[in-house]
Amino acid sequence: MKKLILLFLSLFIVLFFMGTASSKTLKVGLDADPVSLDPQVQLSGGMLQLSHWVFDPLVRWNKDHEIVPRLAHKWERLDELTIRFYLHKGVKFHSGNPFTAKDVEWSFARLQKSVDFKGLFEPFESVTIVDDYTVDIKTKKAYPLLLNMATYIFPMDSKFYTGTDATGQPKDACIKFTHTFANGNESGTGPFVVDKFEQGIVLEMTRFKDYWDTKSPGNVSKVILSPIKESATRVAALLSGDVDFISPVPPTDFQRIQSDPKVDLVTLNGGRIITFQMNQDRVEAFKDARVRNAVCYAVNNAGIVEKIMKGTASVAAQQSPEGYLGHKANLKPRFDLDKAKALMKEAGYAGGFEVTMMAPNDRYVNDAKIAEATAQMLAKINIKVNLKTMPKAQYWDEFDKRAADMMMIGWHSDTEDSGNFSEFLTMCRNADTGYGQYNSGGYCNKKIDELVIGAQSETDLAKRAAMLQEVEQILYDEAAFVPFHWQNHSYGAKKNFKIEPIVNALNFPYFGDLVVE
Repeated sequence: MKKLILLFLSLFIVLFFMGTASSKTLKVGLDADPVSLDPQVQLSGGMLQLSHWVFDPLVRWNKDHEIVPRLAHKWERLDELTIRFYLHKGVKFHSGNPFTAKDVEWSFARLQKSVDFKGLFEPFESVTIVDDYTVDIKTKKAYPLLLNMATYIFPMDSKFYTGTDATGQPKDACIKFTHTFANGNESGTGPFVVDKFEQGIVLEMTRFKDYWDTKSPGNVSKVILSPIKESATRVAALLSGDVDFISPVPPTDFQRIQSDPKVDLVTLNGGRIITFQMNQDRVEAFKDARVRNAVCYAVNNAGIVEKIMKGTASVAAQQSPEGYLGHKANLKPRFDLDKAKALMKEAGYAGGFEVTMMAPNDRYVNDAKIAEATAQMLAKINIKVNLKTMPKAQYWDEFDKRAADMMMIGWHSDTEDSGNFSEFLTMCRNADTGYGQYNSGGYCNKKIDELVIGAQSETDLAKRAAMLQEVEQILYDEAAFVPFHWQNHSYGAKKNFKIEPIVNALNFPYFGDLVVE
């Protein structure tokens, strides 16, 4: 009997440690967390990160910036308007419902009604079901970025989101900053199922036992994400072992991370432009291009990159980073204080004026410090700035209200293309199409709209480049916004968490593929 007890005890110990060894938990500390569980409610980095963890796109970008299969295992272009996508069979949603072409069609129709996404998908005509596992996606006219845009189609479980919730509201309602079924419940096809979500506090996810991608090398079974807004606290949490992965790493702590033998630092050029927009509807002076240029000439963005960003960003004078079709090499930063003062005098504002300014303090690297430095620089041309910074969770609501005279906005091109910057940031605001959705300054130039829309259907790359470069030149000449720099992505992780293969220029870490040794 005693031997039998010892045998069972030994077996229990072996099984316990086998289970412990195979269970890999990833503790994540990010500067912010998703605002919802609805992948279509907000077009933001945090929400797109969540979409890749909980849902799956038709296709996605890999680390080498190539488009690779996901829920669509292959595709072919049928004509200049249409691409046919062939879907994986046997894929299940977290609810247990099967994934079919109907879910793609349903999700696309809902996407076109989303306030944030409808502008992005304005060039699209339809999704047509060919059979249960084949769909044709068609644009209104020739559109060179159809495949790029398929990276933002995350099919939702049409059965799960159909009907009404306990309050009588339709389950498919897509509304920001309020209770909806989709904001608090999910059923995706992604590698992780959400167990607990308290916005601003914690997001807990476990591995989906029926996940379709059996070839994924990922072995993380549980993810616990905690928003850690303070950079110093985030770094301390990694170095102390309280978390396994952090982002972003502040430039001031790069050397500290690199010198610690227990952790790794990975940085990537992300191409996210950091800007301030000047609201012409709130401030009469901002209607004058000379005043807007004066603001740009007063801002020493090269100095900000050197002193605040510690050289870990690229100084910008336009929206498009190098390598994008619209990038125009001759556009240079404009810092010249004497020129700024002369322009203010010429415009009749030598005595200056007063403005309000808002910026987040936990969304972009050193965002609050950049805003503070900008306020000090503008004081030198007699523009008094009343600055207010706030957490990201509060800031976006204020941004949507256009609640200040100058507001910070960062943008990474959703299509990995120059046109996307203008579609959201500098085209005339249009509630029907969604163009100018994040143009809080009210800048409007019909020529810009004409060029950007024309570029959407121009498949001749040389002609398209010329059109997008003309856009950048006009925006530069008219000082449509205040450019600062293109922000790098930075990540820190324990050495046994192999993050280098799962991070990318889009800042969507693919935790489903993460290997923990």
